[in-house]
Amino acid sequence: MRVVYEPESETYRGEKYDFIYISFCDDEGESYTTTESDGIWLSQVTNQYRAKHGIPYTDEIIALRERYGLSASKMSVILGFGANQYRLYEMGEVPSESNGKMIRSVMNPKVFLDLVNSSRHQLTDREYDKIVARMEEVIAQSDEWHSERWTLDRLFRSGRGVANGFAPLSTARLKNLLLYILGKMGDTFQTKMNKVLFYIDFLSYRERGMAISGLAYNAIDFGPVPQRWDRVYSAFDEVEQQTQLVHDQECVALTATAAADMGGFTIEEKVIIDEVCEKMKGLSAHDISDLSHREPAWKNHLHQSETIPYSEAFSLVGV
Repeated sequence: MRVVYEPESETYRGEKYDFIYISFCDDEGESYTTTESDGIWLSQVTNQYRAKHGIPYTDEIIALRERYGLSASKMSVILGFGANQYRLYEMGEVPSESNGKMIRSVMNPKVFLDLVNSSRHQLTDREYDKIVARMEEVIAQSDEWHSERWTLDRLFRSGRGVANGFAPLSTARLKNLLLYILGKMGDTFQTKMNKVLFYIDFLSYRERGMAISGLAYNAIDFGPVPQRWDRVYSAFDEVEQQTQLVHDQECVALTATAAADMGGFTIEEKVIIDEVCEKMKGLSAHDISDLSHREPAWKNHLHQSETIPYSEAFSLVGV
């Protein structure tokens, strides 16, 4: 069956959003969709809505609760939601704009502690004491949290949204992604790594409706490159850079000095990463650069100041 990608638009919560609709066409001209393909176009729409209105993504909602050490039902009580509402948000339901901004605001632990105190009468003494003790620990670690935010701002210029394929922003994920790629492919020149990351992110967006690394990309003469790629490769002590002379040109090779911890990646993400690494492992930096030059994502945006849109994921030819 032939895969068909068509631009469409959908009205979601009173607002119109563009997306790429995926269907499958057989030899007789009949068109079909699957649960997975329907999920991809819906993710494109709901992620745009989240980005526009500042509503946290599912992984952020889960991480917040885990950071505070609470159950989903207890989060609902403190935030004033319905009994099972926070759990539904963790399962993918998109919060209303007001509830979404409430969740966003309590990512500040001091704000959340104020709400805990306001909900004092809805908690047992034991629950209240336990939550307050945990929040005091989190607040004490706030310097570390602010340091992480500063590092994120240095590495991810575009922030989380349409420009970076709605991927989570995490230095730990980015570091372990680089280490895993290097573990699979061995020492890799920066120019090749640029393309490998591009193919991983854009393939992930095509297959899942969300990228992986958190990076946005521009098109330059040598192919697609992550924004701030030089900062990315120098940000982690576990990724060493070594200058090598290749055909009278100085090239920088990346070497992993530690093993990757892939516990923060889903099975689906690892399948995509493995697929790209396996395909690109045997290609030279020159070969993979030539491959990327066949991509509409590169040809359509070369020498333009704009970020390569992730909608170009549906025109990929290299994977």
